[in-house]
Amino acid sequence: MKENAGNPLHLTSLNHVSLLCRSIEESMNFYQMVLGFFPIRRPESLNFEGAWLFGHGIGIHLLRSSEPEKLPKKTEINPKDNHISFQCESMEAVEKKLEEMDIEYVRAIVEEGGIQVDQLFFHDPDGFMIEICNCDSLPVVPLIGGMARSCSRVKLHQMVQPQPQTQIHQVVHP
Repeated sequence: MKENAGNPLHLTSLNHVSLLCRSIEESMNFYQMVLGFFPIRRPESLNFEGAWLFGHGIGIHLLRSSEPEKLPKKTEINPKDNHISFQCESMEAVEKKLEEMDIEYVRAIVEEGGIQVDQLFFHDPDGFMIEICNCDSLPVVPLIGGMARSCSRVKLHQMVQPQPQTQIHQVVHP
C-alpha cells in the first residue's frame, strides 16, 4: 500500500483563502481591525488590484472585483452559508468586541454527546461569512478507524490508517 494513500496530493496545510471584494481598503481594514490579520508583501508581477494579509497561520488574499456591482449582496446572516471559521480563546470577549464594533452577528450552539460548542457568525464588508467558535472542545472522530482527538491537535495523516483506494479516476485524452 502506498505511504500517502490518505493524502494523495501530499497536502500540508491551508495556505490562503481568496476573496473578491468591492473595496480593497475597506476589506483590509476589516480583516486587520476585526480579525487581527496584517498586510504582507504581494508579488509585483500580479497586475491586478489586490492585497495579501496574514494571520492565525493562514493568508487572506483580497482581489478587487472587476465588476463590483455584480458581487452578490448578502443581508441575512445564515450559518448554513459558505464561511471560514476561526477558533478563539474566549467567546465572551469576541461577543463583547463585536458589540463594541457595532458588527451584527448571529449566535448558534451545537451540542454533541454532552459537549456544547458556541458559534458567532457575521459578514465581512462584501457579505462573506465569518464564524468564530470554541470548536476545539468538539472531538474530531474519523468515520473509519482512528481515535477521537480535539480540533487543535488533529493531524489527519496520523489519525486515519490509509485505506485501499476504492475509486479510480482516469483521465482520457482525445
